[in-house]
Amino acid sequence: MAPLHSRRKLRTNAAIERPLPGYHASAYAPSSNPPMTDIRNHARPVLLGSAPLVVKIGSSLLIGADGQPRINWMRALAGALATRPGPLVIVSSGAVALGRSALGLERRPATLAEAQAAAAVGQIRLAGLWADAWAAHDRSSAQMLLTVGDLDDRARYLNARNTLETLLAHGVVPVVNENDTVATGEIRFGDNDRLSARVAQLAGAGLLVLLSDVDGLYAANPKQHPEAERIAEVDRIDAHIAALADGPEQAGVGTGGMISKLAAARIATAAGCPVLLTSGHDEYEPLARFLDEGHGTWFHAAERPLARRKQWLRGLQQQAGELLLDAGAVAALQREASLLARGVTAVQGRFKRGDLVGLRGPDGPVGQGLAGYASDELARIAGRHSEEFEAILGYAGRGAVVHRDDLVIFDRVDSRSSD
Repeated sequence: MAPLHSRRKLRTNAAIERPLPGYHASAYAPSSNPPMTDIRNHARPVLLGSAPLVVKIGSSLLIGADGQPRINWMRALAGALATRPGPLVIVSSGAVALGRSALGLERRPATLAEAQAAAAVGQIRLAGLWADAWAAHDRSSAQMLLTVGDLDDRARYLNARNTLETLLAHGVVPVVNENDTVATGEIRFGDNDRLSARVAQLAGAGLLVLLSDVDGLYAANPKQHPEAERIAEVDRIDAHIAALADGPEQAGVGTGGMISKLAAARIATAAGCPVLLTSGHDEYEPLARFLDEGHGTWFHAAERPLARRKQWLRGLQQQAGELLLDAGAVAALQREASLLARGVTAVQGRFKRGDLVGLRGPDGPVGQGLAGYASDELARIAGRHSEEFEAILGYAGRGAVVHRDDLVIFDRVDSRSSD
């Protein structure tokens, strides 16, 4: 097949390089961000190198206007990526769209049951298409179906990470998707952008590529403002950058919009993984087009990425409750201290010890963490000093309300927009 750095038409019998033996995600440390003017200089070493690569592909790229899969496009992408030596993960949408076509549904499923039925039909078709695409280049693929629960539960998260790393060590290409057949509307990723960011965490990826229907982040919606300028690089997703995002697409087969892509970029970059947002629309191979033309937006990785446990905490979605904090507690958390009961002004929701709770200060959300006490206990000791715990609870207590090892502080922009 044509290599990644070439845009020639499909060829056969090309040499295929294998991933490095003994792959383990922790072997790849994030690199610094040298100043460069052409974002291809950032992307090329990872796209063509041995660092793990995660590529997210949306439904609108996989499914044509006729409702049928773009098989030649899939094979071209697989052929190009098969030439790179490093581990590779595909996060692929398209199951519901394929199942919708098979069930004869003209529009998106109107009920959860319809959506799950479409996913059940489409997932097996999608896995088969990717298996054929990779087999044409002498590569094996595997299907990994994940839910929010799989990645929010620490033991299941570690098990998923071990499975992924084992597949990569054996040169297999995991094809990941949300398990829509069992995920509910209230407890799901909602789009594969966020899923791809958490998969990048699992893999210790050197780069997350979001293939989209636009070739980057623009100063305004280019569909409504053709003159809008594309932003080539983003050092940090601050409030100004977040304000550029529109809502999710309302037409077609996809579910994500720029908001979901920025949410994914926050998660991945906080883990030390840069993100490339570029167009997936190309007759043959979109990443080769990017290397030719350089159209895209590069989101720099954090200079001080979170530790792996903090990365997991940052990606958790399902908060069981919320703790309201005073300004002193917020200041202490920003100094990397644990949350003490005396800084809690109110407790909202019902939760157990170990459940995820949001942390909200006077100016808005500041972070989240794992509760050291159940909600009923915490409501009784909120605002109190630890020496009072025994008289209130009947035992001496367990220390911090949320230990610093079990909490993560959001960037300022996270307090202004939901992930």
